[in-house]
Amino acid sequence: MQLIDIGVNLTNPSFAEKHQAVLNRAYEAGVCQLVLTGTSVEGSEQALELCQKLDADGQRLFATAGLHPHSASDWNADSPRRLRALLGEPRVRAVGECGLDFNRDFSPRPQQEKVLEEHLALAVELQLPVFLHERDANLRLLDILRDFRDRLPAAVVHCFTGEQKALFSYLDLDLHIGITGWICDERRGTHLHPLVRDIPRGRLMLESDAPYLLPRSLRPKPKNGRNEPAYLTEVLREVALHRGETLEDLASHSTACSRAFFRLPEIA
Repeated sequence: MQLIDIGVNLTNPSFAEKHQAVLNRAYEAGVCQLVLTGTSVEGSEQALELCQKLDADGQRLFATAGLHPHSASDWNADSPRRLRALLGEPRVRAVGECGLDFNRDFSPRPQQEKVLEEHLALAVELQLPVFLHERDANLRLLDILRDFRDRLPAAVVHCFTGEQKALFSYLDLDLHIGITGWICDERRGTHLHPLVRDIPRGRLMLESDAPYLLPRSLRPKPKNGRNEPAYLTEVLREVALHRGETLEDLASHSTACSRAFFRLPEIA
């Protein structure tokens, strides 16, 4: 089986000096390609550098470029230029991570909305898909997206953790859905168990969001408590269980979906 991890924070300091070992474990587990998440301008530049350093052939590592809503206050006059330059690089396959987070409100909501619109305008201009973050902001995100959706090639709501109404609203807007180890959390993720059945084939992608969201169902648990792309197999197992699909079938169609969305090469 081949898996694609569409969201891994490999630039996180917890992976410092461990990048190659983490990737080796991922490859051994069947995670053949990874998309490194850019959450700031500087972080997006670092993600691109890791792709170039750790994957000389350009077949396995790719990146997104954007500003997480937590960091929307960091947007400045130079941000569009730097992001546009990043988005012109062959390894950078999507705009983001961008979106709205009305749960923590680390940046003022009007600023989050402004920066999201800037990202969406870039995606329309460059005809790139969008990697979206949303927490407690479903209706406002939909309001903003509707003005851009017909001009966007594609968009994915990554790390979906919402309820049925939110899921259906995103599917109605022809968005893709990313599922993480949240579904493996018996404290807060069980509502996703019936919902994943409602995500059509061709719209469902899997992601680790490592080093965050270690699947709580994983056995044995790593002593360091850090999630890794290699543990995407546990997300696969849990999603397949609740969709009533075999591991092989889910791996096949979710990987095909991810590869088409990010325009990734085939891996022999």
